[in-house]
Parts: sequence; C-alpha cells; structure tokens
Amino acid sequence: MDPSTVDPAVLKSLQEEKQKAMVNELIAKVTSSCWDKCITSSPGSKFSSTETNCLSNCAQRYIDMTGLIVKRFQSMN
Repeated sequence: MDPSTVDPAVLKSLQEEKQKAMVNELIAKVTSSCWDKCITSSPGSKFSSTETNCLSNCAQRYIDMTGLIVKRFQSMN
C-alpha cells in the first residue's frame, strides 16, 4: 500500500493508537518491575508506607530514565 494514498485522518488515528499502545506497554513494564522490587510479601488490604514509598520512587525513576533515553535518541538524529 502506498502511504501517500492513505487518508491523513487515518494516518493520524493510527499514530495515536500506536502511542496509546506504547504508553500501555510502559505502564505494564513499570507495574511489573516495581511490583517485583517493592512488594516482597503477600500484600494485605493496604500497602505499608515502605511499600508505598518504594513503588512511588521506582515508578518515578523508571519514567525519568525513559524520558532521558528518548531525549538522547532524539538528539542523535
């Protein structure tokens, strides 16, 4: 299929869906990685303050590092 013949609205919609999928993938990776790191026993009805802090810090570091990596690759182009 020749991309120049595709409706621009369709291309925009596809790009938006691709971005949503990437965000969902990032959320899944953060959730899995941080859960494995921070939740070391069976969780109760609430997270402990240590678990809460660990999850928050872990997620923030993951997001920060992802942003740095993206900026680095963008600067290479």
